[in-house]
Amino acid sequence: MATSESDVLLVRQVRSGDARAWRQLVDRFEGRLLAFVDSRLRDRAASEDVVQETFVGFLTSLPHYDEKRDLEAYLFSIAAHKLTDHLRKQGRRPIDQFGSDDHGRPLDEVPGGARGASSIARSGERRREEERVLGESMGKLVREWLARGDYDRVRCLELLVVKGWANKDVARRLGMTEQAVASHKFQTVARLKEMARKAGLNLDAALED
Repeated sequence: MATSESDVLLVRQVRSGDARAWRQLVDRFEGRLLAFVDSRLRDRAASEDVVQETFVGFLTSLPHYDEKRDLEAYLFSIAAHKLTDHLRKQGRRPIDQFGSDDHGRPLDEVPGGARGASSIARSGERRREEERVLGESMGKLVREWLARGDYDRVRCLELLVVKGWANKDVARRLGMTEQAVASHKFQTVARLKEMARKAGLNLDAALED
């Protein structure tokens, strides 16, 4: 099934770094994804985390997204992979737990999910170069934010990246909405990728999961 024209336009706007389009995409699909995940986990907090990871996975996999593919199906395939990862971390067997996705396919076989960085073979030299560029780019972003007094973004980056907190915990600590935190995360990743491309390096794989 091909994606709709409105979804194609929305994806293109997200790719261009349009934060409003990102919020619209989240609003459009968050409820359905949450219902799908929670029907299997029966744990609202954990389900919300998986959905947040799904949106981040979508963002980092954007360079590989084919606009001819149905957007909703693509998001659900990423959610299925994130769900599988969550269950594995708990020592549970995803296939035995609930067999297949809504289309009758085993969750491990749902195509199109974002690949983890660990699945991409990169030389040690390339990894070090990626880490150097990523570190320099993040430092530049932090200096920009501090220069204009945008301390919320600095704190978001610290809690999300350095401390590894979930979006909902960052939102609670900073008195922000989860959507605002997700938007900050999206814009930061988009800027880092843009800065890396200008430096002649593709950080898409390094910024996955």
